[in-house]
Amino acid sequence: MNCNEIRERMPDLAAGLSAVTPELSEHLRACAGCAGALQELRQTMALLDEWQVPEPSPYFDVRLQARLREEMAKPPAGWLQWFRKPALAVSLAVLMVASVTLFRNGAVNPPAPGPLAAAEPGTAVGDLQALDKNHDLYSDFDVLDDLQVQQDVNANP
Repeated sequence: MNCNEIRERMPDLAAGLSAVTPELSEHLRACAGCAGALQELRQTMALLDEWQVPEPSPYFDVRLQARLREEMAKPPAGWLQWFRKPALAVSLAVLMVASVTLFRNGAVNPPAPGPLAAAEPGTAVGDLQALDKNHDLYSDFDVLDDLQVQQDVNANP
């Protein structure tokens, strides 16, 4: 037998519900930890056997009956009392769904207004707008220029 098997049987052994087998007594003689734990458990069980339940107050039953009569005399809760909590929960859920929907659709934070009218091409404002719209396209031209320079250098060493 090992210590885990002994620990599983200890409550029954301490309470006297099962008999001590020869294997068990041999392990308890060899293992001081299990023997000490069994002895402590037996002492705890002995203390619990000595414990007396306190008697309730002599007026406990009288007060309990009075309290029960008071509760029975109260008017029953109406349907509105039972309906209020679920109604609040449903309205909160609807409010949350509506706010998430509005937030995702951009109704809460509308996009910033764009320019009122497009400027004529060739003017300063028109050129700036064209550069702003086509920034990615124009930035790739520098890469093409660098590739052309590298091809020129490789062709003319």
